[in-house]
Parts: sequence; C-alpha cells; structure tokens
Amino acid sequence: MTSEPTIGDVFGEMIRDAYAVATGIGPRPMAGGRLPRPVIEIIERDDGLVNGAPADHYLDPPERWQPHDHRAVDRVHGHVLDVGVGAGRIALRLQERGVPVTGLDTSLGALRVSRHRGVRELVHATVDEHVADGRRYDTFLLLGNNLGLFEGRERAPELLAALAALARPGARVIAHGTDPYGTTDPVHTAYHEANRRRGRLGGQLRLRLRYRLLGTEWFDYLVCSPDEFAELVHGSPWRLADVDTTDHPYYLATLELRR
Repeated sequence: MTSEPTIGDVFGEMIRDAYAVATGIGPRPMAGGRLPRPVIEIIERDDGLVNGAPADHYLDPPERWQPHDHRAVDRVHGHVLDVGVGAGRIALRLQERGVPVTGLDTSLGALRVSRHRGVRELVHATVDEHVADGRRYDTFLLLGNNLGLFEGRERAPELLAALAALARPGARVIAHGTDPYGTTDPVHTAYHEANRRRGRLGGQLRLRLRYRLLGTEWFDYLVCSPDEFAELVHGSPWRLADVDTTDHPYYLATLELRR
C-alpha cells in the first residue's frame, strides 16, 4: 500500500464521471451501490492546503455561466482556439453561433467527453506542440481561470511566443484571471509571502489534482493581479489592450498581437 496516488489523467476521469452523473451516459461512480455520488475535484497545494469543489460546473450551459464568460465569447473574431477546452462548454456555444472553433487540451478523457457532446474540431496537445501543426488562429480563449497556464515568470515568455507563432495578423488572446490579493485569510496571505521570499509571484500556486486513486504531477498555476500580468506580457509579441475588472476579483485580460 502507498499513500501516493497513481499518476494519470485526473481531469479526464473526473469529467467523464461528472458527465455520466449529469446525463446517465456511461458508468457512474456510486455511493452505497445505488446512488451516484457527487464528483469532487480535489486541489492540493504544496503548503498542505486541500480544497474540493463539485466538478459539474465544467458542463454548465450558458444560462449558468458567469457574466465574464459571456463577455469573452462576445469578443471573439475569426477562427478561435479554445485552450483548455475541457468538457467543451465554450466551444459548443461558439459552434452554435457559427464560429469556427478548435478545442485544445492535454486530457484525452476530456477530449472524449467534448467529442461526445458534439465539439467537432479537437486537438490533443499543448500550445507549444500545436505550433508544429501549422495552424493559425484569430482568437485564443483561455477561460475558466486559464490565465493560470502562464504559470509564472519562467513559463510566460514561452507561452506568449507559442501563441504568437499560432496567430494570424490582428489576433487577440482573451484570458480569464483572478486577482488573489484581496483576501485577509492568513492561510493565503502567508502563502503569498512565502512565495515572494522564494522569488516567485505571490499567487504562483504549486498544485496537484486528485480524483479517486489518481493524481497529477505537481505543476505551477498562476493567480496574479492585472498589474503583474502586464509585467509578464511586457516585451513579448503581444500588448495588453484591455483589462475588464467588472466582476472583480475576476478579470478578462485581452492581448493584441503587435504589428
């Protein structure tokens, strides 16, 4: 026996089960042998903090979205790359509107659910890997707090360069982030300070996901202020054109490709 999880497709397994519970399609995780149990996403931080949240929001139809999701979708133009497509909630809405959209994800399980739900164009890759495919896009969406994929000072220039390599002239990136610094919770403020002492951004999280017997490797996920994000973008092929803070602490950062 071991207390460490098996490394696997945590997100894919979780989304598959959430989809099964919501629709009855596929085997459902059972509680007590009769009732489907709620599917909970477990997020473990490197200071020992553990949080859990229901995973069904990854399947939400537009009527249950947050306002910033609607505003982001209204800003797209041309061919869209939905980075971190997950269960396909954004891509499906764009398809309904007749917008050409490709969903990108590293989780095969999530891509299977997206395809079953009707997303037509899907790619199993990272952004960096997808550059080699020679595709080009007009809008990149990083919603569902996926500004976190910039990870920190080391990773951000690489991701910005990869997005630029996939971009057509006039392209834009629309990323959803969360400003982490409004809290007074000592669990979080102490973590921010510990990060800064290590030369990291305060909200640069070190996480792993857990679901049932599976876990991911530890990875960085960035929660930063708009000002910090502006610093990461500075000197890249992109310029920060707009920050929509209507739903503070959530925000939409829009980048435009420099001419």
